[in-house]
Amino acid sequence: MREDPSALHPQVPGAPAAVTQALELLEVAWERGRDVLTTAPVSTAQTRVMYLIQREPGINLSTLRHHLAVAAPSVTRLCDRLQAAGFLRRTTRPEDRREIQLELTEAGSAHLREIRRRREHALSQAMDRMTPDAREALATGLAALCEAVSEPLQPMHHQRTA
Repeated sequence: MREDPSALHPQVPGAPAAVTQALELLEVAWERGRDVLTTAPVSTAQTRVMYLIQREPGINLSTLRHHLAVAAPSVTRLCDRLQAAGFLRRTTRPEDRREIQLELTEAGSAHLREIRRRREHALSQAMDRMTPDAREALATGLAALCEAVSEPLQPMHHQRTA
């Protein structure tokens, strides 16, 4: 019988280390399943752009650049490639024709659905090995973590030390 995973990190101060370990293991799993979990024909960076545009349909280049924290030319190149692949549409904003808004095409949305489908299948296989209580705890914890990281993180020099 396996040791209870919660016993490995029983104190709250160790929780960041446990989350870091989980993220590292997911990266390893993604790498092992590269053929199954690929984002091709677009890069990981382009996929990240697509996720942001899907969450905020009509986002402009400036706001997208702010979310990604990259230089304007980099965002433009990422969007150029996504548009060339048929995954992105640029249109003028009706209320201000000088501003360009970004939207996914149906092909772009379908590509993200397929990526999510494959990833959910891979995660389901791993989670099927967990107890129902552990799955519920994971889902609850991840929902809280997602809510917590929705705000921008502060650089380390701004954080208070305990």
